[in-house]
Amino acid sequence: MNTISWRGDKVKTAILNRFVFSDEVRDIIENAPEIIIPESRKEILDLAIAGRDLFEVGYEVPGKGFVVEATVTRCKNGLVVNYPEPYMRRRDPNALVVGDNLETDKPRFRERFGKEFEPIRQETFEWLKKQELILLPFMAGGYDYGYPAVLIAPKNAGFFVGGLADLQFFVPASEVPENFKPKLYMFLAPPFRHTHFDGKQVVVHYRHNSHYEIFSYNLYPGPSAKKGVYGFLLHVGEKEKWVTAHASAVKVITPYENELVIMHEGASGGGKSEILEEIHREPDGRIKLAENIVTGEKFYMELKQSCVLMPVADDMFMCHPKLQTGKKLVAKDAEAGWFIRVDHITEYGSAPDLERLTIHPPEPLIFLNIYAVPNSTALIWEHIEDEPGKPCPNPRVIIPKRFMKNAVSEPVKVDVRSFGVRTPPCTKEKPTYGIVGLMQILPPALAWLWRLVAPRGHANPSIVSTKGMTSEGVGSFWPFSSGKMVRLANILLEQIIDTPETRYILVPNQYIGAYKVGFMPEWIAREYLSRRGGVRFRPDQLVPSKCSLLGFSLKEMKIEGNTIPKELLQPHLQSEVGEEAYEKGAQELKDFFKRELKKFLTEDLNPVGREIIQCCLDDGSLDDYLKIIPMNF
Repeated sequence: MNTISWRGDKVKTAILNRFVFSDEVRDIIENAPEIIIPESRKEILDLAIAGRDLFEVGYEVPGKGFVVEATVTRCKNGLVVNYPEPYMRRRDPNALVVGDNLETDKPRFRERFGKEFEPIRQETFEWLKKQELILLPFMAGGYDYGYPAVLIAPKNAGFFVGGLADLQFFVPASEVPENFKPKLYMFLAPPFRHTHFDGKQVVVHYRHNSHYEIFSYNLYPGPSAKKGVYGFLLHVGEKEKWVTAHASAVKVITPYENELVIMHEGASGGGKSEILEEIHREPDGRIKLAENIVTGEKFYMELKQSCVLMPVADDMFMCHPKLQTGKKLVAKDAEAGWFIRVDHITEYGSAPDLERLTIHPPEPLIFLNIYAVPNSTALIWEHIEDEPGKPCPNPRVIIPKRFMKNAVSEPVKVDVRSFGVRTPPCTKEKPTYGIVGLMQILPPALAWLWRLVAPRGHANPSIVSTKGMTSEGVGSFWPFSSGKMVRLANILLEQIIDTPETRYILVPNQYIGAYKVGFMPEWIAREYLSRRGGVRFRPDQLVPSKCSLLGFSLKEMKIEGNTIPKELLQPHLQSEVGEEAYEKGAQELKDFFKRELKKFLTEDLNPVGREIIQCCLDDGSLDDYLKIIPMNF
């Protein structure tokens, strides 16, 4: 192996001297018994399996003995990571806690745990000094507009290191530039979950004037290697008045060679990864649009030729000020790899392109929550079970973007910003907020409100369970931020006002009224909008939705001779729903918006934002929203 490693107190290397570390990190580096700085992805994956077919990642915990946190299985197509505890298989939405004393709206460490974080911070450093370590240099957010960063992790957690190296912009040891001064440090100390935090996922964010620290006390990469880095980018953006959106993006090329860029935002589970997928088809090639859960009625359509998809971003979309050039939002991917959830892939043939890539990848992949035995082929529809008969809802695969067909890494101009929300079934017998039509057209003011309330929605697979209708928070990135929510709300509003030529839609997934639709609405909207060249509609093509929060509904939708049933565009027309159930669902939405929006009414709120929120609290009409920020039809 060509890694840079050493033992002993005084060993110096030319590569180590290229780093400009904080004093505390320098102390760790100089005292740890071994440091490895990887030179390649292959070396990291070799470390992750330690020469075995099945490797247990565990730690000695006082009072408990050796605790296995995860297992790593060597398969033909990659490494499969599994966790003994079902709780550790998805992100705890309350994992983030702030350890410093700077301004924040997030829980502080001393408030949650009744003590200061500083002693535990020092304990973490002392523990790391005693470990064989991997030091991973990377550029958080990208090589062009990103920030120097390092992960310091125990050597046996190579799969975690590999996951971060795939997700972010790994810098091989020999390519570390002179004066590489990290703005972000991430420290991994898994046994502290048991010794200090009662087995819970805890990720502590600690902000300094010169740099940002993340202390990850668990081995599920979601809250730290993934969303922890996101929190750092949000922190930088909050200070500089720009944002990394919680969004995927795709460039769509129609059979007629028209191009459209769609940016899809939303809470975890809102369909961001799915917008990048080919439309799912039946074995005979037809598309099952919807299935009525009451009558069993099914709607099918035929689409001989789908659009060509060029994936741009999967989850973190950097809207850096240096990219902005005009009246459309410009952004680029803030990740080097994608953390793709595959819970909706339940059998062979569900997503042929993704299945083909994961079965025969150019290089081994990292899978999580997938059933596998040593030297088998990991299959993304074989999900591990949380309990007998109950599959884990959060199976994942990490795919380096360079493995993706037609991937776009350059900045793009965004034509349409879509927002996805998971909706439950809505019927007369059980009215709910599942009243969102297949595609709603939103004026800018309403588009901003949806990004403030960001519903987690029905049956969210990405986080541990929550009851009732809850919010992911401002931008749907609030769970990952350590800052002030009103500042972020203002940045989002100014971004919308400054980019009037980017348009907005709202799409549901899972259900439209009594019809089960899965992620079909966003796929159909993508095909439809790209063929018609965007979201410019004449006023006579739209009808105000019966719930003003849903903006406009389409009077009709046709795609290559296929007419979309009107009851999917306007759910109150469904006989299983009707006017009364629709109104009850609309009231549930209104109550949710009012409950969530009141917290933004502080003295720091942008005056235009205050007017928009007050309009909602006063049950304003669609025309009222249009008067605040006009919409160009």
